[in-house]
Amino acid sequence: MTKLRLVEKNNIESLISAAGKAIPPSGIREFFDIVYTTPGCISLGVGEPDFITPWRISDSGTYAIKEGHTHYTPNRGLPVLLELISASLLKKIGVEYDPEDELLITMGVSQGLDIALRSIVDPGDEVIIIEPCYVSYPANISLILGKPVVIETSSEEDFSIDILKVKEAVTPRTKAILLNYPSNPTGISINKDTLELIAKIAIEHNLIVISDEIYSSIIFDGEHFSITSIQGMKERTIYLNGFSKSHAMTGWRLGYIAGPSALIGTMLKIHQYTALCAPSISQYAAIEAIEKADKDVERMRQEYLKRRNFIVNEFNDIGLKCVMPKGAFYVFPNISSTGMTSREYALGLLKAEKVAVVPGEVFGKCGKSNIRCSYATSMEALKEAMIRIRRFTQSL
Repeated sequence: MTKLRLVEKNNIESLISAAGKAIPPSGIREFFDIVYTTPGCISLGVGEPDFITPWRISDSGTYAIKEGHTHYTPNRGLPVLLELISASLLKKIGVEYDPEDELLITMGVSQGLDIALRSIVDPGDEVIIIEPCYVSYPANISLILGKPVVIETSSEEDFSIDILKVKEAVTPRTKAILLNYPSNPTGISINKDTLELIAKIAIEHNLIVISDEIYSSIIFDGEHFSITSIQGMKERTIYLNGFSKSHAMTGWRLGYIAGPSALIGTMLKIHQYTALCAPSISQYAAIEAIEKADKDVERMRQEYLKRRNFIVNEFNDIGLKCVMPKGAFYVFPNISSTGMTSREYALGLLKAEKVAVVPGEVFGKCGKSNIRCSYATSMEALKEAMIRIRRFTQSL
C-alpha cells in the first residue's frame, strides 16, 4: 500500500506545469506566516493598512447586502461605478477614459496585472521590470512563459532609474515596460522627467507601458504625476489602480484598469472566462468610497506621513541608511553595514527581538543589502519595534 501511494504521488508531481514548479513561493508570505506562530511579535512585514475600512464605506457594503445586491454585475462592472472612476481619473490625472469601453473593474490590482499581462504577452516575449519590485511581477510574467528583463536600481543612487539601461534592454521581443510608483518596496516615485524619457522609449519602439499606480493616493512630497498624461501615452498605457491601499479595503478585493479600448476588450474577454465579474458588494461600497471618503483618505495619509518621518529618522540615527520615500507606506533601509545579508538580518531580528521585516532580496537580487519595513501599523508599535531594531543592530 505504501509503495502504491508513493507511485501515485510521483505521478501527480510529474503532471505539474514547469512554470508552476519554477516560480518560488512568496517571500513576503513566508515571514507573514512566521509572525502568526511567534507570540509577542511586532510585524512590519505585510503591506496592508492597519486602518479599518472607513465606516461609511462598510455601511454601504452592508446596505447593498440588505438590499439584495448579491448577484453578478455586468462583466465590465457596475455602470455607475465606471462613470465615477472615469470622472475621478479626469480630475486626478487629467486623462479622460470612456466608461463604456476604456475601463474594467477587477478583483484587485493583482487580477488586473494578471489579465493585463495575459492580454499582450506571448511565450518568449519580454517585459522590462524595475527592481527592487513587488514579488508578483516576475512571477506573473514567468507563469505565462514570458521573460522578465530586470533593470536594477540601488539605495546608493536613491533607486533612480538609469534610462540608458532601459534603452539597452529593449530587443525585438520586448512587449512592455512595467512600472510601479510610488514603489513597493522602496516607497520611491518616478519623477516627470524620467517618465517622459520612458514614454519616448515606449513610443519609439511601439511598446506598452503597464503602470501600477495603486499607491498614488499616498503621496507625501509634491503631487503624483501619471505617465498616462504624457502626449501619446494614453494610447499605449495600461493603467492599474484600486481601493485596497487608499481606502483600507484590501479584503474587499477591488481594483480597476484603464486603457485603450482594443486592449481593454481583450482583457474583458479573459476576465469573463476567469472571474466573470468583481464582487458586487465591493463595487457598491466603492461607489461610496469615491463619492464621500476623500476626508478619510486624507486622514490616513497624514498619519502615514507622521510615521514615515519617524521611522526614516530612526533608521538613519541607528546607522542604517534609509532613503526618504515619496509615497506608499514602506521604507527600504540598507543593512550592509552589519555585514549580514538581508535574510540573515531578518531572521536574526525575528529570533532575537520578535520583529518581523521582509528580506530585501525577495524583491530582486539588488535588494540583498536591504530590508523592507511597512509603517502601516500604529505609532506605538513602530516605536517599540524601533527600540528592538536598535538593540539588535547595536548588538552585532
